[in-house]
Amino acid sequence: MLRASFIIICSMITVVAGAQSTANKELRSIIESSFTHFPKMKEAENSIAIAEEKKKLVELNWQPEITADAGYAYIKPKIVLPINNQKFQFAPVDNFNAGFNGTMTILDFGRLKAAITQSKNELALSQHNKEYLQHQVAYQVANIYYYIIYLKKAVAIQDTIISALNENKKIIESQVKNGTALEIDLLSINSSMDAEENRKTDLTTMLNKQLILLEYASGIGSSNGTDFDYNITAVPQISNFDINPDLILLNDKVQQSKQDVAISQLKNKPMVNMRASMGGKNGYLPNIYELRFNYMAGVSFSVPIYNGGKIKQQIKLQQTIANQQSLAVESMKQTLDKDVKQNYADIVSAKERLSRAASQITLAKNASQLATNKLKHGTGTHLEVTSANTNLQRTLLNELQLQFQLCTASLEYARLTGVRIW
Repeated sequence: MLRASFIIICSMITVVAGAQSTANKELRSIIESSFTHFPKMKEAENSIAIAEEKKKLVELNWQPEITADAGYAYIKPKIVLPINNQKFQFAPVDNFNAGFNGTMTILDFGRLKAAITQSKNELALSQHNKEYLQHQVAYQVANIYYYIIYLKKAVAIQDTIISALNENKKIIESQVKNGTALEIDLLSINSSMDAEENRKTDLTTMLNKQLILLEYASGIGSSNGTDFDYNITAVPQISNFDINPDLILLNDKVQQSKQDVAISQLKNKPMVNMRASMGGKNGYLPNIYELRFNYMAGVSFSVPIYNGGKIKQQIKLQQTIANQQSLAVESMKQTLDKDVKQNYADIVSAKERLSRAASQITLAKNASQLATNKLKHGTGTHLEVTSANTNLQRTLLNELQLQFQLCTASLEYARLTGVRIW
């Protein structure tokens, strides 16, 4: 069912899929700057370094362990036996011992190999976590970047409306002097201008906040972008979610869980170790005080026989955890499938509404111009002009919002499918 639904969504995307999958040059530069500026990125890089050091540490377990040991012990009472009417001492009071000791695992039946594999899994998880963080930061920066463009364009629309109101104000002032308009008309247009100035102030404040946020994320506090240049045509055709960073991380955790099961199962296997030592020691008969060279070598074999079922229970627990991670992967795939379909529906809706916005804007501009001309010739009123300007403002903002929605929806589509825009 999931596969069939995914094939359907892919077939829809094929029609509109294009070749471009990266953002514009300025946005890519800002995103790349955020990778070195954002503090969390440094944490992710340090996590990779830690994982690499852990992997090296595990691999070193192949090597033997050699120690140099020295000791002294004073032992009382003396071990003395009478032999042929003489006292014969079997052990010295002062005991000296010095030498080198070495141990090495000969056979571990896959324990070390499994541990190395797990350390590689942890390293892969750390690397993929960095890529995941880059993915999230990149799209956060992109959304800030395009929101800044939206606010700049919204401020420009406000400037156009305010400029039109200023022209109308001059007409009203002239008509008031000529006695063809009332003072209330002038007060009314001043009130409209104040309202539009307040909207511009709000938009400017929001713009400044977004610039501060951009600087916080990337270290760059300005943007020269003017167009919503990332849309559905910039998203390549996809066939699966294999490059989605969230899903990659979950798959890494699945591999770790499976490896935990393998490691737990190996605890029932035997161990074969070799031990050797050489050095000098006193206490050897007949001259117990003489330091003499000695050496020892041997092999030990150990195998678990009974542990109260703890290993068996641990294996069962790890298998349950692995199943849980696998279920999380399937849940994530279904969620992504649902989100992609909904996001694609938003894109289609925005494109359809945007295609109808041009005629509405043309009509609103003509109505505004007509109302202004009527006001100039004394056949119209300020209320008609205000109503026409308000409608024009609404249609311009509506087109701007649709363009912004299409851009952000395309970005979200790319984020969900794992596309790199930098």
